[in-house]
Amino acid sequence: MNVIDESGILAISTRLQRLSDQLRKDGTLIYKANGIDFEPKWFPVIYTLHLKSILSVVEIASEIGYTHPSTISLLKELEKEKLIRSKRDKADERKRLIQLTAKGQELIERMQPVWKIMVTCLTDLTNTQNNLMQAIIEVEQQMKRSGFFERAERIGPVT
Repeated sequence: MNVIDESGILAISTRLQRLSDQLRKDGTLIYKANGIDFEPKWFPVIYTLHLKSILSVVEIASEIGYTHPSTISLLKELEKEKLIRSKRDKADERKRLIQLTAKGQELIERMQPVWKIMVTCLTDLTNTQNNLMQAIIEVEQQMKRSGFFERAERIGPVT
């Protein structure tokens, strides 16, 4: 056990990041093993557009829970890879509408069987006494009511 593991709840952010990094790394390996060149960081946008075929940048940011600048950065990468395309909204010229390209659609077709494998593996990994997915849902709900910073403010400054 290392210092971070021993620090308990104080290092929760570090430990979640470490877990996330490992899942992303393994996700990349799973995609590659199945002949798919795909970055896991692209998943939220690709999956969202798979389910909701055309969305504005603001709608995508809202759906995936990312900031507008982070979403724009992902969209630029996906556009460069020719997985998505954008067009101006006829009703509002300032708004860009994003959708999958034919290449993006074809990628989804190839990824769906891999997603089934991933769901099986992730379900097995998280099927513990304190189910991780359920715990994440519960913590997210708690944070919507009152976040980490708000709670710390209520306790007050260190004197």
